[in-house]
Amino acid sequence: MEDPYIWAENLKDERVLKLVEEENKRFREFVGELSDELFPEVWEYYSIPTLHQVKLTERGIIGMYREGEGQVIRWLGGDAIVDSKELEKELNDEVLLQGFTADRKGRFLAYSFSIGGADEGITRIVDLETGELLEEFKPSVWNVTFLENGYYFARFYRHGETPDGVKAPAERLFWKDESGEKIVFGEGLGSGYFISLGKSTDSKTAMVTVTFGWNSAEIYVGPIDEPEKWEKVYSAEVPVEPVDVRDGTLYLLTKEGKGRGKLIAVMDGELMEIIPEGEFPLEWAVLVGDKILAGRLVHASHILEVYSLSGEKLGEITFDLPGSVYPLDTDGKKVLLRYESFTVPYRLYEFNGELKLVERQEIEGSFNVEEDFAVSKDGTKIHYFLVKGERDEKKAWVFGYGGFNISLTPRFFPQAIPFIKRGGTFGMANLRGGSEYGEEWHRAGMRENKQNVFDDFIAVLEKLKREGYRVAAWGRSNGGLLVSATLVQRPDVMDSALIGYPVIDMLRFHRLYIGSVWVPEYGNPDDPKEREFLLKYSPYHNVKPAKYPPTLIYTGLHDDRVHPAHAIKFFLKLKEVSRDVYLRVEIKSGHMGASPETRARELTDLLAFVLRTLA
Repeated sequence: MEDPYIWAENLKDERVLKLVEEENKRFREFVGELSDELFPEVWEYYSIPTLHQVKLTERGIIGMYREGEGQVIRWLGGDAIVDSKELEKELNDEVLLQGFTADRKGRFLAYSFSIGGADEGITRIVDLETGELLEEFKPSVWNVTFLENGYYFARFYRHGETPDGVKAPAERLFWKDESGEKIVFGEGLGSGYFISLGKSTDSKTAMVTVTFGWNSAEIYVGPIDEPEKWEKVYSAEVPVEPVDVRDGTLYLLTKEGKGRGKLIAVMDGELMEIIPEGEFPLEWAVLVGDKILAGRLVHASHILEVYSLSGEKLGEITFDLPGSVYPLDTDGKKVLLRYESFTVPYRLYEFNGELKLVERQEIEGSFNVEEDFAVSKDGTKIHYFLVKGERDEKKAWVFGYGGFNISLTPRFFPQAIPFIKRGGTFGMANLRGGSEYGEEWHRAGMRENKQNVFDDFIAVLEKLKREGYRVAAWGRSNGGLLVSATLVQRPDVMDSALIGYPVIDMLRFHRLYIGSVWVPEYGNPDDPKEREFLLKYSPYHNVKPAKYPPTLIYTGLHDDRVHPAHAIKFFLKLKEVSRDVYLRVEIKSGHMGASPETRARELTDLLAFVLRTLA
């Protein structure tokens, strides 16, 4: 099958650079003044100090915040350790902090950052007492796990091959100490396998998870300092993750059964069910003292449940607003939790038998979160949230994703607040392909079942249209695939479309950057049977003459996860049949984002586009 725009896969091609320059200018002419007017308001909400990550140490709690124009890693209530603005001065470029970890004693910190929002970045290890830079890795490494005499880390090979001769993309786990570094785990594992190393809260046991795509897992355990003794103790053709090891017993959260999650214990090869499957998914669990704290997802928002170690339910904790609650770190005696909702940038809670608030950021104003259901083509009920203000002008901006076992739970969207204050309604749809209702829900929206996801989204949008709303459909990454597929199949269910950093060419995604690792989720275009169902919905191959609503396709040149050619090629295809299609290419942004101001300007442009097209 001939591809007329394959030249767009070469980002250095003069035609690409010229197109980016021309289309950025054209888009700017469309939203320019309105976007400039809106920016201070979006920035007001975007720049609210927001906590993203914490680590408990014996010297205190370390947190990573987004603050104003930068990001900072600091001691809670104390001094900054790393400041993205200082890094920008050092490197003379935009810097995005990607994450950090520290050892339990609070001696060492490992943090990763990237230039321009690329996935590949730099990892630095520093001495927290002296501030001395001990090590720098280029490109960045992950999963740094400190021991007394060295540390483990994971290296993801995007190019070339691994030291044991496996072609990239592939991942390996290393040990590093004074004598150098060596592979300790993962030799021979091919593309699509991911490795994660965890440490039990008593710091004695390694818990290694090997996953294939997003669909299966193997668990290895052993003495933390003797990788040669790590042994496989559990495997399943569903997602499984280790929780902790307590007195020789390994606790695991598994999606076996109907895929809604249950907590089991493994000791000397014997299995015990601790928390059985329930009506709603058990998303996570932590051992805290003599209790288990668990997060359950009820219609896409979390409640907390407290159990004894033997599985007796002791109580339940609910919140004032539907929200997302996830554990950030635990030392086995207490756990720190992050809560977020549509109007709550974050709350930090501590649980050590009871829940107490540590710090918070909330938005003032009158907001109402509603929940409803639409009925998909095959009769499946699809849950969605609607966030409204004091007035409803029947304009809805709806966000969707539907894939990779990822749940869309309530979160704070800074650009949604100004939209709601102008009479808009912000919506979020919980489609198959995610894990809102467990692993069966995920599998009902992957591979040959992907059409279900588009049908689910169509059902939500159609229902809003019937209720008199003008609708803007929005999705990013796999959500960009969602909106572009919905657009080419049913342009009538939306009044505008926003397609961000998207996967769109379903016959070539596996040949661009690290796309081959998504084959377990989407299917393999090189397999004739799987190519057939991919071709049936691939948005790039299904553009046809139709009345398309105004469409914004946006991406970033530094996106090294989803190749920008997906967005550019789809834009060119759509432009053949539609005048109302715009392309916005951020030259300082990657898949993981960009500096706060660059990201806030992108979100403001999305808001301006929605307000213009739904007017």
